[in-house]
Amino acid sequence: MNTLLSSLIALTVASVTVFSAHAQDVQGNAKAAESKIAMCIGCHGIKGYQASFPEVYRVPMISGQSDKYIASALNAYKKGDRKHPTMRGIAASLTDQDIADISAYYAQHGKVEGAAPVTARASDNKVGELLKKGACVSCHGENFSKPIDPSYPKIAGQHKDFLFVALKSYKAENMSTWGRSNGVMGGIAKQFTNAELKTLSAYVGSLDSELKTVPQSKFR
Repeated sequence: MNTLLSSLIALTVASVTVFSAHAQDVQGNAKAAESKIAMCIGCHGIKGYQASFPEVYRVPMISGQSDKYIASALNAYKKGDRKHPTMRGIAASLTDQDIADISAYYAQHGKVEGAAPVTARASDNKVGELLKKGACVSCHGENFSKPIDPSYPKIAGQHKDFLFVALKSYKAENMSTWGRSNGVMGGIAKQFTNAELKTLSAYVGSLDSELKTVPQSKFR
């Protein structure tokens, strides 16, 4: 890993630590979230549901994701660090308590006690070199399912088309409705062609996963 990337990761971890300390002041209540997730169910509670902006892709699986990551993502949409009209509109309507409750809900949603741990699958030489170049395991952890900080996402088994669009979004610049501002991920993603990002996404998306989509009805 080069010196610049190491410095960026260290700076980001420090920033996340400050954010996490603040976020811990608000305790999430998964039960309370049951009356707050109607806006989430319409996309994330339907298996195979596809978004159409800025291109067609399956919306991410969020059940089983870390509560700290979900909170971090929602706050990034709320602040505009992640640009997506629908998600920003939803996040902007949420209080800190709402975000904590929703995050707690999806972190435990669909979990099965005693489930076998996620295991990795060997990559071929081409994918291995790309993973090494991006130093992906340095943040996303063992089997890409144990991030070094809980505000980073589990990515193993996530939909490959979503991963591809998400990675490309870190390369987007000067766009009002699309893109993600993140120094570390921006620096990493810009090292790769879109074809290489697609290869990475396909590999990571093929792995065993703790993530899932749990079908839910909007009519309760």
